[in-house]
Amino acid sequence: MTREIAAEAAVWIARLHGPDRSNHMERECRAWQARSPAHRLAFERGTDLWMEAAGVDRAAVARAAAASRPEGQGGERQGASPVNAGTRGWGWPRPWALALTVTSIVLVVGVLVGQPWRDIDSYDTGIGEQRLVILKDGTRVSLNTSTRVKVELDQTQRRVQVEGGEAFFEVAKDASRPFVVQAAGTEVTATGTAFVVRLMPSCAGEREALDVTLVEGQVVVHGAGGTTAAPAMAPPIVMAAGDRIRVRRSQGDSATSAPSATAPEHDRPRLDQVLAWKRGEAVFDHVSLQEALAEMNRYSATPISVDASVADLRVSGQFRTGDNAGFAQAVAKLHGLAVLEHAGRLELVPK
Repeated sequence: MTREIAAEAAVWIARLHGPDRSNHMERECRAWQARSPAHRLAFERGTDLWMEAAGVDRAAVARAAAASRPEGQGGERQGASPVNAGTRGWGWPRPWALALTVTSIVLVVGVLVGQPWRDIDSYDTGIGEQRLVILKDGTRVSLNTSTRVKVELDQTQRRVQVEGGEAFFEVAKDASRPFVVQAAGTEVTATGTAFVVRLMPSCAGEREALDVTLVEGQVVVHGAGGTTAAPAMAPPIVMAAGDRIRVRRSQGDSATSAPSATAPEHDRPRLDQVLAWKRGEAVFDHVSLQEALAEMNRYSATPISVDASVADLRVSGQFRTGDNAGFAQAVAKLHGLAVLEHAGRLELVPK
């Protein structure tokens, strides 16, 4: 969001709270907001700060906005707006002086409340839960099971921290504000595109793994600034649609050693398989039983364990997420195994 857009938003807010508010003015304001996500964000943030400005004489500012129109112009011309009044006949004598005055008030109030033109929100899902979040810039974020993200939007950048789990980002186009997703010392930068970020914790001897899968558009993947977590990612990687990048990261050998990352692995998976979770499914193609169980257990509070002697059996097929009992029975029938029931969990063992 530029200072010019913030100033335009401030003028609209002041005029809408003045004595000359009309249906036509409201339509013009909505048209101005529809020009871009930056316009909408500026208006929303400015309105919030206006309502919080308890110590400011808001009525006086609104009267000043109304009074700035020359005498003799009793109405608004069709299609005119305060932004281009000087060239289209609305005729404000000092529109930008007013804009700067109102903007200064908005920015001062923003400093007082501690978050000028800035939104910070956190979203999460529980085991087996999925959630769609639409950010204020229009970006759609689909959260898979057991996912935690932190979102920060301001006038220069849109930033998301993935703290765990998996999220599908359908990024609203805004070339003036890059969309940056950070996870495990790695950053994914886009302007308008669709991609999946999956962060899986280390377990059973496996390193923490970060997967970035590009569904459409183009993104740049690189090590987060100021970290050594992904030193192998230099220069940055420019991904094409269908690409997947996987970075495995250790947590360090001691409390004082820094995390380290392996060289990124690259492949091109089936996108319908990567996004199967959005349909409530898990799709396996000749994976180990241990790997399949790790995926199924993400969606259920009744985990399945497996005897080490059969952990390397292969599994293929399409299964409903959250139905661990059904999955265990299907695998047992396929490989001649037995399903043992314990308190709150299942176990696959040889017969």
